[in-house]
Amino acid sequence: MRTLDWVVMFAWLVFLVSYGLWRGRGSSSTQEFMLANKTMPWYAMGLSIIATQASAITFISTTAQAYVDGMRFVQFYFGLPLAMVILSATAVPIFHRAKVYTAYEYLEHRFDAKTRLLVTIIFLISRGLGAGLALSAPAIVLSVVLGWPFRVTILIMGGLVVLYTTLGGIKAVTWADVQQMTVIMVALVIAFAIAISMLPPNVSFLDAVKLAGAAGKLNAVTTTFDWNDRYNIWSGLIGGMFLALAYFGTDQSQVQRYLTGKSIGQSRLGLLLTAMAKVPMQFFILFIGAMVFVVFLFVRPPLIFQPVAMAQIQTSPQYAGIESRYEQAFEQRQTAARRIVASQAGALRDFRAAQTNLDAARADALSLSGGSDTNYIFLSFVTRYLPVGVVGLLIGVIFTAAMSAISGEINSLATVTVIDIYKRHIVKQGLDSHYLNASRVATVFWGIYAIVFASTATGFGALIEAVNQVGSLFYGGMLGVFVLAFFVKRCTATGAFVGVLAGEAAIFTTAQFTGAFLWYNVVGCLVVVAVGWSISAMQPRNL
Repeated sequence: MRTLDWVVMFAWLVFLVSYGLWRGRGSSSTQEFMLANKTMPWYAMGLSIIATQASAITFISTTAQAYVDGMRFVQFYFGLPLAMVILSATAVPIFHRAKVYTAYEYLEHRFDAKTRLLVTIIFLISRGLGAGLALSAPAIVLSVVLGWPFRVTILIMGGLVVLYTTLGGIKAVTWADVQQMTVIMVALVIAFAIAISMLPPNVSFLDAVKLAGAAGKLNAVTTTFDWNDRYNIWSGLIGGMFLALAYFGTDQSQVQRYLTGKSIGQSRLGLLLTAMAKVPMQFFILFIGAMVFVVFLFVRPPLIFQPVAMAQIQTSPQYAGIESRYEQAFEQRQTAARRIVASQAGALRDFRAAQTNLDAARADALSLSGGSDTNYIFLSFVTRYLPVGVVGLLIGVIFTAAMSAISGEINSLATVTVIDIYKRHIVKQGLDSHYLNASRVATVFWGIYAIVFASTATGFGALIEAVNQVGSLFYGGMLGVFVLAFFVKRCTATGAFVGVLAGEAAIFTTAQFTGAFLWYNVVGCLVVVAVGWSISAMQPRNL
């Protein structure tokens, strides 16, 4: 990056943190710190939820997912709008009327203390892992791009997050997310416009779409059912809906967002904004990845996008031969692409043959480096080809997008730690100021935990998959117990408790047989409900 890029990046960092601190000022009670005193308007809640989802991992990995595997990942989100409608009708009014700080408080009202504690522990484990992953995954990539030591990148990210989250609470997190989401959309439009502008003069936008389709990058819908296929319309609609129900309906990092709403109606509008915006936004992000692929049909991409790995393999004796094969395949693919634009016979066959040869050369190079470069594809495009200043803005947005995801997670972890463990089991009759100070201490603790956890990470494949796979190991069990709480009136506390344990066991067993993690949520939820209902039917109802 050049001087102007560094100036823009740091200016954006300073602005976002300062804005969060300013909007979060006055958080002098636990109600304000944890729930913003229930003053948040619907658009702030909705944009905050979307911004948390549009994390650095979305920027870095979703675009690359389309570059490598096409747009079929968008099916992952097909069930989300359905889930938002269901939650607006069920979870939102139930949680608001129960006047709870956390989703897990409700489980004690409905069942007992042990069920609440079990689900609290599951949440702390899953979200604790998620917080570390959300920090370490983008830091690994950004440290290479920025030329900073990995641990320095983590410390800067984590330190800034801890600063404004500890001082401002959920208000600081939410209002910072609103600004973040605005600039994210601007950055996405800029990246898309520049990708289109880089096409050769004789290649129109429609030609680019044609080429992306010929390369199999516009495969947005796969109708074939395959238990081992992670992304098809069935796993998206069914598994994706269950995952979204679990994430937005039982994960405190999301439930806490709509508990800050002024009213049930405002919270519903926030969720419905997410329902309407999420799929089109993800489609657009994936489409940018497909257009970056088309750009690299005419602009030679690096053999390996990860610059450190690329430098390492250049000293290998096999490098010259692989590089020669790669260059030849690129030239053949470029020629075939121009022939496709001209609608010449046999061009598609030649294009696919050249793409196969190019992929084989890249695979051989990556085997030499011993890693994956998927997460560097979009950042390589940004840093190589975008104008000065714009590079700094995009890197800054990616940097703070990572912070946005982490801030929400450590805030929710702190809230659950204080409300569901500290206040419930340790200090039961403290002053509000005591619990406010405890919340700030817990925020610092979870921030340090995320930093330490992230510092031990070594690397990941596709980040967007890693994050959702970790969540799917736990969300099915959490969703199942809330289904029992909301809809199975005869369910007993023992039935709910044993059901959650059985559901988690079923999820980890299922994971041994398939990597299609969206189905984990379905299996876990159904097992919890079935076991919980069966045990409850065999014993008197817990009144």
